[in-house]
Amino acid sequence: MKKFSLLGGALGGALALTLGLTACGGSAPAPEGSAPAGSTSVNTSAPLYDELPQAIKDKGELVFAADSHPPYRTVGADGSTITGLDPELQAALSEVLGVPTRSTLAEGLPQMLTGMQSGRYDAFNGPVKATPERLKEFDGVSWLTSRTSYLIPAEGGLAATDTAGLCGTTTAGVKGSITEEQTANLSTWCQEQGQSAVTFLGLADTNATLLAVGSGRAQSAATTQTGAMDIQTQQDGKWRYVAQTEEQGAGVDQLVLLTPKASGMGEVMLKAFEEIFDSGAYQQLVQKWGLEEVAVERPVLNPSVG
Repeated sequence: MKKFSLLGGALGGALALTLGLTACGGSAPAPEGSAPAGSTSVNTSAPLYDELPQAIKDKGELVFAADSHPPYRTVGADGSTITGLDPELQAALSEVLGVPTRSTLAEGLPQMLTGMQSGRYDAFNGPVKATPERLKEFDGVSWLTSRTSYLIPAEGGLAATDTAGLCGTTTAGVKGSITEEQTANLSTWCQEQGQSAVTFLGLADTNATLLAVGSGRAQSAATTQTGAMDIQTQQDGKWRYVAQTEEQGAGVDQLVLLTPKASGMGEVMLKAFEEIFDSGAYQQLVQKWGLEEVAVERPVLNPSVG
């Protein structure tokens, strides 16, 4: 493997990812072309370029599916600029792999998964949980962990001091995400305690879940621990959160970056993550975004999951 050292350019350059969007009759933005994160041209001297599948070399880029999910991706007020952890991670991976990355908006996890299977997207960085079913179709590199947490308005919201206080209420979450499964587990636990179930309101993205709480359609917003930490920090004083426990079926989820098995990108992506771990770029990202609590020691390809 070629020797390479990630310098500040991977993290300092292209922190904003600008998407070219088209609207159609008031529907969700169509996932059209977008500006790349990191390098804007192919670098055949990058350490892992020679190991890329020929189809990726021919295309000259990696296309990521994307949605609004802070702190991974935050879509700006203009509806086109994306900032957050993902653009910076993609910039670091781009320098190692030698091809630019580009993100396109998609609505909901099912659309992203089918889009990868059809070849429209090359990767998706979630947050998405590694499950046996997903790992049959996709290769997943685990690089963060998470517990499901529930955001509650700091003023005028539920008086719940823990997730037991959510029994009998409605929580809004991203449809098809980790939180939907985890909320179902919490709901089962509530019923086992003789209390009412938790109703899950599935929506398109994190912004929609927070709006649902603000409008009274839901009493809490289910999100990953990383998301709850970021939103609480960014909107200081507006939110507090409670975390689901193992007794309530939460556990620690392995969050993975997915690529289709048919693409042959799994092993290459693992090596790319190993490069940014060894260079210290991963640790810089974790520290910058305050994610030390959910960091992992090393990336793992297709982690064993129950």
